[in-house]
Amino acid sequence: MSDGILLSARELTVRFGGLVAVNKVSFDVHRGEVFTIIGPNGAGKTTVFNLISRIYQPTTGSIDYDGQLLTQQPPHRIARLGIARTFQNIELFE
Repeated sequence: MSDGILLSARELTVRFGGLVAVNKVSFDVHRGEVFTIIGPNGAGKTTVFNLISRIYQPTTGSIDYDGQLLTQQPPHRIARLGIARTFQNIELFE
């Protein structure tokens, strides 16, 4: 990508039935930048991460990582690019 942009999300929307969980979210993350997504519970933060890692497929919009369109890649290829997420599990052992 140009201008040092590593990750770009454009007009991301995801619907689950009649519920719009994320609506037209756009942002750019530049190389070397620390970037965060903040908001209250239920704002769609986790859903955006699930879209980037391709756990979910966006209803509309696109995600570009270092010149590659992530929305056209299966999740295992996203992981090979070094993009992954972990799940919060507060009880790992009995």
